[in-house]
Amino acid sequence: MELNEILAISGQPGLYRYVAQSTRGVIVESLVDGRRMNAAANAKVSALTEISMFTEGDDIPLAEVFTRIYAHTGGEEAISHKETPEKLKAAFAEVLPEYDRDRVHVSDIKKCFSWFNILLGAGFTEFKLPEEKE
Repeated sequence: MELNEILAISGQPGLYRYVAQSTRGVIVESLVDGRRMNAAANAKVSALTEISMFTEGDDIPLAEVFTRIYAHTGGEEAISHKETPEKLKAAFAEVLPEYDRDRVHVSDIKKCFSWFNILLGAGFTEFKLPEEKE
């Protein structure tokens, strides 16, 4: 399973693996419980490889943020997304000290840690972007 097959669907909790195209959207499978569902064609579906975090310099791809979290935690689960906003901000600052504190909201940090823990539970240990074709 590659990181570019993992999708986030607006309005739906958790992460999903792309299964197939359907006439009304895409068929996805939850990484949490394995249930399959149809994501409607009008739903905002984003591959994790398309998402990045705002920093004071260039934006950093989410895969790079996950790699930093993995190195910081030593391959263990990250802080729970249910912690207090202060603890979440402090933990995120340890991992990504250059993140833009004005544009990255607590909800973004919660999603980042939640998604990391879901991916770790699904067996991900490497968070690489797909190689660009020349």
